[in-house]
Amino acid sequence: MTSENTGGNEARSVLRVGGADARDFLQNLVTNDVTKLDHGPVYAALLTPQGKLVADFLMVADGDAILIDVAEIWGAALLQRLSMYRLRSKVTVEMTDLKVRRGTGTPPEGAFIDPRNPALGWRLYGPDGGDDGSDWDAIRVAQAVPLSGVELGPESYILEMGFERLNGVDFRKGCYVGQEVTARMKHKTELKKGLKIVRIDGSAPVGTEVEAGGKPAGTLFTQAGDTALAWLRFDRVAAGMTAGDAVLTPLG
Repeated sequence: MTSENTGGNEARSVLRVGGADARDFLQNLVTNDVTKLDHGPVYAALLTPQGKLVADFLMVADGDAILIDVAEIWGAALLQRLSMYRLRSKVTVEMTDLKVRRGTGTPPEGAFIDPRNPALGWRLYGPDGGDDGSDWDAIRVAQAVPLSGVELGPESYILEMGFERLNGVDFRKGCYVGQEVTARMKHKTELKKGLKIVRIDGSAPVGTEVEAGGKPAGTLFTQAGDTALAWLRFDRVAAGMTAGDAVLTPLG
């Protein structure tokens, strides 16, 4: 990614997990409590055993099945990974033709509010995709919401990317893939790195290294106007950080 923003249209894939064991199957794999689907959509992730991100996604009940709304860049890999875990479970995992519509105005019938943050508006699944033209980068930066394939990548630890604040992890649900590492980061260590909102004077490509006092301090990501998201080492966060020719100032 070389531009200073990520673009408005976020391509998505929608998987369907069905079968008698669908909920139990996902409950043993993902970071959030699947039983919450009884009360609405759920944000979650699938991790490696080492606690690093495979994919983040939204889960939505679809009768007895579960729809998984995932970034298109990760859809095929997630389908393959879930199929690998299936073993003898009474579960089907398939890619659907459903598309995602989203917006920030009045939700149409059948839409739901994004469970990560209400500022992210509504989502609706059906034959037509697209959005209402909202400035999604500005919304994400203002709310510190990471995007799959930009802030969120295969080396990400979800707690550093704000998953607890975004309702994407449940620490009481029991075991799931990568649970031990995630729980240790929550209960036994203090986070030393994380996603922060910064004020930016100038611009730089997404992925530019952030420096503080001549030392590596993190990575610059999405920019919207005079603010941006950056993944930073907390012990090096300070006014006057630089990313290429841009100057960064932490906010909050």
